[in-house]
Amino acid sequence: MVAIHPASELPRSPGHGWPVVAALSLAQVISWGTIFYGFPLFVVPMEAELGWGRSELNGAVSLGLLVSGLAAYPVGRLIDARGGRWLMTIGSALAGIMFLLWARVGSLPVFYALWFGLGIAQATTLYAPVFAVLTRMFPDDFRLRITILTLAGGFASTVFIPLIAWWIEALGWRDALLVVAACNLLLCLPVHGLLLRDHGRRDADAAPLPAAEDPMRRALRHPVFWGLAVCFTFYFLMHTMLAFHFIPMFAEYGLPLGVAVGILAVIGPAQVAGRVLLLFGRRLDAVANGIIVMALFMVSLPLLILFPTIVPVLFVFAALYGAANGMMTILRGTAVPDLLWREGYGAINGALTLPTALAAAVAPSLAAWIWGLGGGYFPVLVCALVFAMIAATAFGYAVLRRRRG
Repeated sequence: MVAIHPASELPRSPGHGWPVVAALSLAQVISWGTIFYGFPLFVVPMEAELGWGRSELNGAVSLGLLVSGLAAYPVGRLIDARGGRWLMTIGSALAGIMFLLWARVGSLPVFYALWFGLGIAQATTLYAPVFAVLTRMFPDDFRLRITILTLAGGFASTVFIPLIAWWIEALGWRDALLVVAACNLLLCLPVHGLLLRDHGRRDADAAPLPAAEDPMRRALRHPVFWGLAVCFTFYFLMHTMLAFHFIPMFAEYGLPLGVAVGILAVIGPAQVAGRVLLLFGRRLDAVANGIIVMALFMVSLPLLILFPTIVPVLFVFAALYGAANGMMTILRGTAVPDLLWREGYGAINGALTLPTALAAAVAPSLAAWIWGLGGGYFPVLVCALVFAMIAATAFGYAVLRRRRG
């Protein structure tokens, strides 16, 4: 049996509790709202002024997603070794600087370089690093704190999509980016740099683990890790395929744009509702959470496949699917400590993030290829259901291997 330092030996943060979680939650709302959800709002005015094509603009975002995935593992290892304070501070500073430069961009290669930097910012500020920080700082109740943080994070699009749209309309897209930069530099950066007190392992308290006991190497030999990797990768394939094609899919089935938008508007609040349910059932571990998530996907996706033109059924689909997505975010944060161990959480979770980021990057093009090959969106929906079934099977495998020891 490989010896692993017990969780009680990991550093805690005396004197810091819920105020820090509240501040980190605010920073997550701002980071997600500006770095992730804000981009589509700038596409049309940038096309009009700069003459760049939509595929060229979206290619920069795909680059950012790839960079974020590639950076996830080294970021996780750095958090394990040094804590998250300075890394997340640098991430917020980098995001602010990239937005300032974006406000003056006039060259497409420079725009791609900016999104390379924003990819690093995503890897150092969004859910994965803050999950690692909360797991390190609060080993006894990290699950509750992750649930609270993701509950707040669910409002990022609700808050910032209308805000950024208003800024663009009132100020123009370039000056709106200056306001976005200020949000990261004046709000997120102080939260991470001044309030966060997550430090690395104290050498005096714990000697470095021998190579044979390294948590990441141990995880790579563990079937639970690979079950989770397959589960999360195929989930992101399914989710991103649908997210980028909902509107054209509903248009193909003859639904008016207003109805399609109304259906999709249900998904965001349903995500928050799913996280609230987990908050009230906070004693549920990742196994129970995962079973609920997979069951909701298995119920919701057939509704979309069988009744793609019946509006009341589509609203039910959106509610169930949104709740499953909201709970899935929490599962991503709690699966490693619940099914494996807390030691080396940052590196292990970062390694799991890499294939999911690659899946998210290729999923829109994959869906378009399947659509062209099959002559419609029905084959795309069937593939999405198959991917969800693979994710559910892989999660079940991880649970069974964990219970076998």
